[in-house]
Amino acid sequence: MTKSKFITDKLAKLFEQGLISYKDLNNEILNILKSKKDEIILKLELPTKEEFDVLKKRVENLEKKKSSTINKRSKKLKR
Repeated sequence: MTKSKFITDKLAKLFEQGLISYKDLNNEILNILKSKKDEIILKLELPTKEEFDVLKKRVENLEKKKSSTINKRSKKLKR
């Protein structure tokens, strides 16, 4: 009985260490991937959400102005 208990204790310790090392390895891989993602984003010089929203509003305003000037010109041409 003591031999089986000794073996099960050893197996439990090995299993526990394996899970801990697996979690550590998993966390390390995730950290590496996150840092690579951040590097790529910095290289691409992507705008922030706020900058993108401002640019989007500018484009919408320009499109409105363009459509209004086209409408004015078309009315003048019809007369």
